[in-house]
Amino acid sequence: MNLLYSEIEEDLRASVRAVLTDHCPPSAVLARLESDSPCDMDLWRILVELGVTGLHVPEDRGGQGASLRETAVVMEELGRFVAPVPFLGSTVLATTALLACDSDLVGSLASGTTTGALAVPLTAAPGSPFPATVSASADGLLTGRVTSVVDARAASLLVVPVAGPALYAVRADAPGVTVTEVVSLDMTRRIADVSLASTPGVVIASGDQATAAVEAALRAGAGLLASEQVGIAETCLEQTVRHVKDRHQFGRAIGSFQAIKHRLADLWLELVCARATARHAADALTRQADDADVAVALAQSECADLAVHAAEEAVQLHGGIGMTWEHPAHLSLKRAKVNQLALGTPGEHRMTLGHMVHLLMDIPSRR
Repeated sequence: MNLLYSEIEEDLRASVRAVLTDHCPPSAVLARLESDSPCDMDLWRILVELGVTGLHVPEDRGGQGASLRETAVVMEELGRFVAPVPFLGSTVLATTALLACDSDLVGSLASGTTTGALAVPLTAAPGSPFPATVSASADGLLTGRVTSVVDARAASLLVVPVAGPALYAVRADAPGVTVTEVVSLDMTRRIADVSLASTPGVVIASGDQATAAVEAALRAGAGLLASEQVGIAETCLEQTVRHVKDRHQFGRAIGSFQAIKHRLADLWLELVCARATARHAADALTRQADDADVAVALAQSECADLAVHAAEEAVQLHGGIGMTWEHPAHLSLKRAKVNQLALGTPGEHRMTLGHMVHLLMDIPSRR
C-alpha cells in the first residue's frame, strides 16, 4: 500500500486544476446558479475531452485504463472548486454499476457521449437493502418512483434498480419517464425525483449480479466522496489562511492572534488525518482489498465531518464577508452539508464500522 500521490496523479491534478481555474471560478459558479441551466455542460464537455470520465474504465471497454485512485484525485479537485458537473452521478455511480454488470453501455459513459445516473436516493448508504421502489411487468415495462437521484436532470441514461432484483437501462427520454427537480441546499449538485410509468427498459443484470452492482456503486461512491470532502476542506483552509494573513485589526493581522492560530492548526491536523483515510479508501477500492468496506466506512466517518467543520471555520473566520452571497464560502459549506448526508451519514458509517471491527455499541455522530 502506498498512499502518496504518484507523479501521474500529480500531473492529472495539475491538468484538472488548470481547467477548473480557467472555466470554474467562484464568480462563474454563482452566475450558473442564477441561470436556467445550473449544470455546466460546457465545462463537462471539456472534462470529457480531458479523459477524466473514463479513468477507472479498462481500455478494452472504452476507458483510460487507470484506477479509482486517479478518479479520486479528480474528485478532490472538483470539491475544491465546487464544480457543477455530473461527475458523481455519471462517472462514479452509474459507470461503476455498469462495470460490475459487464454492460457494453459503460463505453458510452466513459467516452462522454452519454451521461448517466444511478436511480437510487442520494442518501442510500453501502450495505443498504436493494432498492425496490420500481417494479417490472411481465412484458418488461417499468413503473415506480425513486426520490433524490443525483445528477438525474443531466442524464441521458438511467440505470434503474428494479424489484426482483434486477438492473435496467432506461433512456431518459423514453415514454413514461418524468424527472422532477427538487430543491436542494447545494444548488451546484442537483437532485431530482424520477418517476416511471410503463416505461420500456433493457435488463442489464439480475439476481445476485444486480445486487452486487448496486453495492459496488454505492461503496465506490462513498469512498470517492471522501476525496471530494478532503478537497472542500483543503480549499476552505487555504482561503481562510490567506484571509487571516491579510485582515488586520488593532494594527496587526488577525492570523497572529493565538486563538486563530490554534483553530487553524487543529483544522490542518484534522485535514492531514482525513486525507490519509480518503487515500486509503481509494487505494483499497482500487486493489479490491478485503478491508475495502472498512476503509470506506472509516473515510466517510472522518471526512464528512471534516468538510463541514472546515467550511464553518471559513465562514466564521472570514467575518462579515464570509456571510455574503458573493463570497464562495457558502458554496463550500452547502456542498459539505449535503455530502454529509450523501451515501450514508457519518453516524451510519461509524455504526457500520463498529460492527465490522466487532465493536458492538452505539456510536453517535460527533456533530
